[in-house]
Amino acid sequence: MSPLNRIRIRRRSTAGLFLAGLVVACTKPAGGRMDLDRIIGAHVASLSPHRPYRDPRDAERDSVREALALLLAAKPDQDRGGELLGGIGFRATRGVDAGDGRQFVLYLAGGDTGWGGLLIDPAAPVRSVVEVPHPAYDLNTEKLGLSLYRKLPGSMLLIAGAHRRAAGGKADVAHNDQSMFQLISEEVATRKLPQVQLHGFAERSLPGTDTVVSTGSGPRSELATSVARELQAKRLRVCRAWVEHCRGLEGTTNVQSYAAARYDAEFVHLELGWPLRRDQPARNLVRDAVVAAWSG
Repeated sequence: MSPLNRIRIRRRSTAGLFLAGLVVACTKPAGGRMDLDRIIGAHVASLSPHRPYRDPRDAERDSVREALALLLAAKPDQDRGGELLGGIGFRATRGVDAGDGRQFVLYLAGGDTGWGGLLIDPAAPVRSVVEVPHPAYDLNTEKLGLSLYRKLPGSMLLIAGAHRRAAGGKADVAHNDQSMFQLISEEVATRKLPQVQLHGFAERSLPGTDTVVSTGSGPRSELATSVARELQAKRLRVCRAWVEHCRGLEGTTNVQSYAAARYDAEFVHLELGWPLRRDQPARNLVRDAVVAAWSG
């Protein structure tokens, strides 16, 4: 029996727990231990196709570029970087992650823009980026994203701030090259930081496959090859886009992959079937494979 099948058998219902305690988590004093699962869960639960979204204006783009230059520097300037983000509507939440005991800073934009935010460890220079472009649509990708952030020291979690169908589909940041999400992804690409982007697909889209690994529009990379190899080592059924056709799940129109290829930065586009996103043990299979590939 495969590990995924054993996970399916062991699965226990957790309905109702997702939103439990959100108010408590979001009102704890700054700097204390905080439950990031619940904070990010509250953000995702608030998203709908009817919420607003807009692209950043030129002055706002300039502020973000300047802020990222400070936050991503070898010696980050958290104060000035956070001040610049705060000036365009990002709220900073600082504390200690109850999940792993590390300090964190979560910069989250107001809901009127739909920009989302980024999560960093202020004690470690950023060396890699985990991306969640479709929260509330590709279900549970934000949970896997946070789990990867915790297991990849020096990583940054970039999460979109709107449902992909908001604003008539303009909020689909994986296909909007004017979005705030794209701007941040481009900035990390200019610094050659590797990115892994998490997506989900319905089982009927590619029957008999658990996950699709690709590099979007970019060339095959050693990191993508390693991710596919580690997933296969978990006895998962992997479609490798540089070897076979994966029925439109290769991410070739993904605009973050365009930027990464332009700056010669590694980019892994990871599509996951619902059984791999449904519960924590299944997500942990993916997380451990990606972490092993990154560390190899």
